[in-house]
Amino acid sequence: MSHPDNCIFCKIAAGTIPSRKVYEDEELFAFHDINPWAPVHFLMIPKAHIPSMAQVGPEHEALLGRMMVLAPRLALEQGCNPYPEGGYRILTNTGAEGGQEVHHLHFHVIGGPRPWLKG
Repeated sequence: MSHPDNCIFCKIAAGTIPSRKVYEDEELFAFHDINPWAPVHFLMIPKAHIPSMAQVGPEHEALLGRMMVLAPRLALEQGCNPYPEGGYRILTNTGAEGGQEVHHLHFHVIGGPRPWLKG
């Protein structure tokens, strides 16, 4: 896997920058957001460096599918209340106009009782 030297999320996934880990396997890493917007707020990233959704192709279908299937399980494990009364948000920003700050594909999983700081 190619990892740019300056990518903070690559460093977090590699363990060179500490994080509060939620989940890890061969392809994926999830960790708590350092500035949470809600009672539950963690990020899910592929370990492979993919800059954003704009660079996703057919070769990433299985990876993205795994992320979408894993997100609900982790959301509940982290304290989100079950559907339909509870719930969570899955959010990804793409590019500068989309609000992306770290150029490594990541999904925010955000939930818990409202009100939230943002969103």
